[in-house]
Amino acid sequence: MKKKVPLTIVLLLSAFSSLAFAGSDFDRMKTLAGEWEATTPEGKTRVTFQVISNGTALMETMVKESMVSVYHPDGNSILMTHYCAAGNQPRMRAQISRGDTLAFEFVDVANLKGAEGHMQRVVIKFQDANHLIEEWTWKEGGKETTTAFNLQRVK
Repeated sequence: MKKKVPLTIVLLLSAFSSLAFAGSDFDRMKTLAGEWEATTPEGKTRVTFQVISNGTALMETMVKESMVSVYHPDGNSILMTHYCAAGNQPRMRAQISRGDTLAFEFVDVANLKGAEGHMQRVVIKFQDANHLIEEWTWKEGGKETTTAFNLQRVK
């Protein structure tokens, strides 16, 4: 005879499982700390990742573009705020990763003026410890444009 597991226990186990995945995704992101060189359609740029706030956040700085993104755990997901050179600050949320890909989807944006554009999505593809692809999607006037950044760790 099969024993029924109370719904409360199933929900608790599910919540703890989600937290474990979010934690491991954020731990994996923290391994990006260091200096990187990104190749883009516009040329090369320097990107740095720095673990900050006693290990609770990761700051990504795109040097040439003068932009910063801050990633941190938020419940069972990872929240990111992008401080854009366009003057607005979109927030994006990643749920549990899919394999070697972590996709951040638009939540909201601060300081958006009228119909100007904003970052809509960021997809991070982990290739190995020294190679990474970031796909940044800009949305403006109902149209989305994606730019890929191929990052290689500077040794």
